[in-house]
Amino acid sequence: MQQLFRIVLALTLVGSLSIPAAAQIKACQGGPGQNTQPGTGAPCVNTVVSAVPFLRINPDARGGAMGDAGIALSPDANAMHYNASRLAFTDEDLALGATYTPWLQALGLNDVYLAYLGGFKKLDENQVVSASLRYFSLGDIQYTDDNNNQLGTGKPNEFEVALAYSRKLTETFGLSITAKYLNSNLAAGQQVQGTTLKAGSAFAADIGASYRSQPLGPSGNILAIGGAITNIGNKISYTQDTIRDFLPANLGIGAAYTFNLDQYNQITITGDVNKLLVPTPCDGSTDCKRTQNEIDDLSPLSGVLTSFSDAPDGFGEELRELTFSAGVEYWYAQQFAVRAGYFFEDQTKGNRKYLTAGLGLKYNIFGINLSYLVPTSNQRNPLDNTLRFSLLFDFGQTDTQ
Repeated sequence: MQQLFRIVLALTLVGSLSIPAAAQIKACQGGPGQNTQPGTGAPCVNTVVSAVPFLRINPDARGGAMGDAGIALSPDANAMHYNASRLAFTDEDLALGATYTPWLQALGLNDVYLAYLGGFKKLDENQVVSASLRYFSLGDIQYTDDNNNQLGTGKPNEFEVALAYSRKLTETFGLSITAKYLNSNLAAGQQVQGTTLKAGSAFAADIGASYRSQPLGPSGNILAIGGAITNIGNKISYTQDTIRDFLPANLGIGAAYTFNLDQYNQITITGDVNKLLVPTPCDGSTDCKRTQNEIDDLSPLSGVLTSFSDAPDGFGEELRELTFSAGVEYWYAQQFAVRAGYFFEDQTKGNRKYLTAGLGLKYNIFGINLSYLVPTSNQRNPLDNTLRFSLLFDFGQTDTQ
């Protein structure tokens, strides 16, 4: 039963994050640093997978136009997804944001989408509270049994509710902590081999840190550096089985540098590096540190700690598990923005590679961001040639006097 459900989960992951299904992974051979697929000599495909991958879908059209980078960007209503400590440096008293992301639109699935609401309130010069709601709809599903008999329809969906507290400790350094509740209802009430499926739920937390320099040089340029550990929580299951699956815990580090060219023109260059803090699956080679059953038995904390050193192909494979995002943003008079970026993932860890571009407009309290994704590899992406957008509302600066 558990193995069957893992297959279903793997297929869900393919639809959500464009990563290869487990069935594509062949047993590997060779010593550490040189594992290859037998017969082809190609690098071993050994993608790190987890439950509820919707938590890692970028819900922000601004960062989405910059290669999905955003850990060290200037604060806005969607900052909680990347790093809530960004909000410790906001000048706004209150802000709200809403993002709509069509999913798998290239396949004609118009009822699959990600919706995201976020906002924050500044308590004083040093403290900010924020909240967000993430909802992922998988559309209408026709359930069938092994004989293809129809068992009714369902509307699988997942959601996350998050609350965060951000505090500026000094003029240049801030921290944040976020608490989350998530629910994943993929096929509750359906039976597989006599076992009734249920909705999975879990609690998780994020920790973030940000450094934002004082204005540098005569132009007042800004250097920002940020880091966040996200989705650290209990494991999740969709059955009463004792084997549970890991959440997509993640470590992200980013930097951004803003050039104030003159009173009207501003350019920001940013980059992020991310790594899933999830155990690497055994690829079938003799170099696996643990069997898959031993991996399944790891606690959430043990899974995080071992994720830095458990790759069957050694340190080289650990490096291949890093993803890289880079982007640039140009603002004119803080009213019109043009953005572009690039995302890279190793071919053995998902092979997601894509260019992004987007625009931003801001007028008084209202802003809108648009982003567009163009894949540059053979790996299909759910956002292929899809336009997503965010609406932002900023309700004025706080009185600093």
